[in-house]
Amino acid sequence: MKAIKLLFMSMMLISFGAFAQDAPAEEKAPEHYNENKFRQMYQEFSTPNEYRSASGAPGPAYYQQRADYKMDVRLDDANHHLYGYETITYTNKSPDVLSYLWVQLDQNMRAKDSKTPLIEGGRIDPYATPAGFTGSFLEQPFDGGFNITKVLDSKGNPLKYTINQTMMRVEMPEPLESGDDFEFDIEWDYNINDHVNGRGRSGYEQTPDGNRSYVIAQFYPRMAVYNDVEGWQNSQFWGRDEFALPFGSFEVNITVPSDHWLDGTGKLTNRKDVYTKEEMNRYERAMKSYEKPVIIRTQAEAEKFAQGSAETTTTTKTWKLKADFVRDFGWTSSRRYIADAMAVKVGKSDVMAVSIYPPEGNPLWEQWSTYAVAQTLKSYSRMTFDYPYHKAISVHAKNQGMEYPMICWNYGRPEPDGSYSDRVKYGMISVIIHEVGHNYFPMIVNSDERQWTWMDEGLNTFVQYVAEQDFGESYPEALKGDTDLDKYPSRRGPAAAIVPYMGGDQRYIAPIMTKGLNTYQFGSNAYAKPATGLNILRETIMGRDLFDYAFREYSNRWMFKHPTPEDFFRTMEDASAVDLDWFWRGWFYSTQYTDMAIGGVDQYYVSNEVNAEMKELAAERNIPLERFKGLVFMVKKDSEDYKAEMNGQDPKEDAVALKEYLMDNFTPEERAQLKNPKYFYQITVDKPGGLVMPIILEYTYADGSTEKVTHPAEIWRYNDKQVTLSKGSAKEITKIVIDPDLETADIDVSNNAWPQEATVDKFEEMKN
Repeated sequence: MKAIKLLFMSMMLISFGAFAQDAPAEEKAPEHYNENKFRQMYQEFSTPNEYRSASGAPGPAYYQQRADYKMDVRLDDANHHLYGYETITYTNKSPDVLSYLWVQLDQNMRAKDSKTPLIEGGRIDPYATPAGFTGSFLEQPFDGGFNITKVLDSKGNPLKYTINQTMMRVEMPEPLESGDDFEFDIEWDYNINDHVNGRGRSGYEQTPDGNRSYVIAQFYPRMAVYNDVEGWQNSQFWGRDEFALPFGSFEVNITVPSDHWLDGTGKLTNRKDVYTKEEMNRYERAMKSYEKPVIIRTQAEAEKFAQGSAETTTTTKTWKLKADFVRDFGWTSSRRYIADAMAVKVGKSDVMAVSIYPPEGNPLWEQWSTYAVAQTLKSYSRMTFDYPYHKAISVHAKNQGMEYPMICWNYGRPEPDGSYSDRVKYGMISVIIHEVGHNYFPMIVNSDERQWTWMDEGLNTFVQYVAEQDFGESYPEALKGDTDLDKYPSRRGPAAAIVPYMGGDQRYIAPIMTKGLNTYQFGSNAYAKPATGLNILRETIMGRDLFDYAFREYSNRWMFKHPTPEDFFRTMEDASAVDLDWFWRGWFYSTQYTDMAIGGVDQYYVSNEVNAEMKELAAERNIPLERFKGLVFMVKKDSEDYKAEMNGQDPKEDAVALKEYLMDNFTPEERAQLKNPKYFYQITVDKPGGLVMPIILEYTYADGSTEKVTHPAEIWRYNDKQVTLSKGSAKEITKIVIDPDLETADIDVSNNAWPQEATVDKFEEMKN
């Protein structure tokens, strides 16, 4: 019979299966530890308990502490100095008896004797600017640490306390029993830093007209977290990895110069006392404006107030803010501020999207800031839960990007003439989305930033990517600028963007599951890689429906609580029925990378003639060739069998011959299952990289049509280095490409196509 073009390799294996019992016993493999990429993470994960369940949800005995604050704060604008007095009520909801309390003194990283500069190495540069040289070698260190003047109990008695760098241990007269609370007072003051020249998450910006704009945070002694995982989270603050804070209420009175405009965390309870009548009217209009922001304090008014100064303004005004169930407090103040706002419908509630900015921010900020805030609230609420607070504020501060409950500060400044590039515009919109998004992670889903930076930055960067793409759809006019775009130019999120980092020098890459302070390439590690991993899960591995349901479940389970990484990992699996241990282990616990390659493609033909491989097997086992009657035999193209059978034959007659052969050897039921394939291929996929990923193959046929097939990651479960696939088709395949849309962060696409020259055709345009 003539040679007939190829059937699935699996058909050949089924045929051979009849003789498997005759195979000689293989030599016993040596014993080894289970290093399979798909083993469960029992060694990495802690054992579930009554506080945190195996499903990833809070357990029946879950608890968290509470810290409530009442504060009076005074800004000395002339001397850029802050004075404060607070009363803290700390409630012990743990089952443990506490002998002392730990309070965070984050400003102490700027103390004159701070050890923070001493943990950084450095070398002498071959040149320096005069200012840089002065700052490095001649200037005295800025003294910005807390000056603690009083620590008293509720009766006014001094409490013993010990300050260890950025942590203060307060010793109580008696142990604090479970269920009891302890009230104590702290009085403090400190010099406010220049955040523009000295950097920092808060401080002031000095403007040429002699005024200052303040963005103030970490300004008060704050309670540390005590929980079932860490006990006291009293790891020192060295300046990078951020904060772990308990929830509570805040009543804060802030006294500033009377011509300042101020806002911060919480509801402004005396708005009528601090707003002018016209500002009140504008604010009330903004509360009903859902499409366009309303200017509450105009640029002309801000510029008029800016004619004053810290030295000439002697009267003051007190702004009163109150917040319930927040973990922190931040505020901003300046006489040079413009403000606008609009209402955003979130679920059944109205939320005020607010922007505050100096004249230097315009026209960019008036054009886009509040719209970015509004889009963030909509997108994040869709992906997680309805935003629970009444407002979200974006404040413009030079070179800043930092978040606090209901308020954040963001960069993005036009040139002095008001012009700005696309890069500046998109940078501003993106940082606003990111920092406003932090209201969800970690301000509400309150992870431990000091230990696991990625749990707030990475998760937030992932949802930021979703919100950016939504923004491009909601405001397409924003994509029209120096370069017209089809979609929002997100910097982080798509898998291809992480490739340079993933394929970098392993000496300078750390696993995501590393304390933030100790990671190389902080931005890529804590922001980009976890965000990209989640995007791969959503788009490629789980699908949007399963991922989004599980992600919302995690967010709702842990809103206003303290989750750990395991709570996230377990919830994502529990709510989706997708086993992801292989993914967490590879992407989060290792620095392995993705690299898959097409190792070879062989074309086969179907024959009724016993091929050489089966003849060899029959000879070894003394099997008569007659036993192979009626089987389908696979002949590799260009093999000796192929050359012998194809000698003088016309391949165009294969289809007719195949039909005849099927009629003779397959039942009607079996024939009904077949699609009459004419072309058969065996594809070898190699995996030089250690990371497990699905194999996504795109087949291009001779008629120009394409087909994409995704093999789940589990295809690597038996062989982590190489797998063999079979493909039967009614059409000839002319090209095969792995990961055609760059979904898996494959670090080397030069080996991703067959034939080899197809790689250039497929990926060159993407790379450019």
